[in-house]
Amino acid sequence: MKVAIYGQTFQDQDRSCVSELFDELQKANATVFIEEEFGQLVADLISSYKYGTFSQTEGLDSSFDMFVSFGGDGTMLRAVTYVKDMGIPIVGVNTGRLGFLSTFKKEDVRKVVTEFTAGHYTIEERSLVEVVLNGELDEFGELNFALNEITVSRKDTTSMITVETYLNEEYLTSYWADGLIVSTPTGSTGYSLSCGGPVIAPTAKSLVLTPIAPHNLNARPLVISDDTQIRLKVSGREKTHLVSLDSRIADIPNGKEIRIKKSDFTIKMIEYKSESFLKTLRNKLLWGQDKRN
Repeated sequence: MKVAIYGQTFQDQDRSCVSELFDELQKANATVFIEEEFGQLVADLISSYKYGTFSQTEGLDSSFDMFVSFGGDGTMLRAVTYVKDMGIPIVGVNTGRLGFLSTFKKEDVRKVVTEFTAGHYTIEERSLVEVVLNGELDEFGELNFALNEITVSRKDTTSMITVETYLNEEYLTSYWADGLIVSTPTGSTGYSLSCGGPVIAPTAKSLVLTPIAPHNLNARPLVISDDTQIRLKVSGREKTHLVSLDSRIADIPNGKEIRIKKSDFTIKMIEYKSESFLKTLRNKLLWGQDKRN
């Protein structure tokens, strides 16, 4: 078994779970690689173990069996930029807060290895969206994809922007709003949800358009097929607006055409039988907490 380990930050209270994971991987005779910067943060914990390193540009390939992310959902989204289209299955150990993507409790970190080797899991294919900016703009380079959402939003102003929206080259509407979110099913429990969007099952073949604080009071989130080609054009009082891909953000001139579509590749997420999406919904959204249930 070949395993990659990644994290963005490291807190003292997380020391035991990192040590436990390495200990369990050694018991399983796994070949372990750790991201260079995270390795420096936990160097004193892993000095007795044999491991290799990787970075965003080298060290990973499709031969890896598992990519373990330590942190919250933001860390998982960052992990996707390492895995890209290599097809390495990802699992998240939640050392953050809410955690719809990082579902494994850090207290149960040993089960990440034991349940994987026992085959108590399934692989879910998660769709992504990608952006194409016409012209000479290349702010995102090869990392032009997002697992959760692509968002256009206002910048340096309290005034609304207008987001002219086309679906498969047919005009839909012009949203007067603080912005517009184009969310995947995975991202439906993220920014889109906080703006009133629906929860969508991760394997659904859908995207959702969710306006941010729309002044069109009858504008509502719209669920569309994930093979829809989306074209946006933004106007407003400022000369530029923001385009964000998950946590990565760029400043784009108003009037530039923005094309969004489903990516040609997917991200493989490891879903353990003990940590299903429905169980996560119940726990994170407190469904069923009403005593009448």
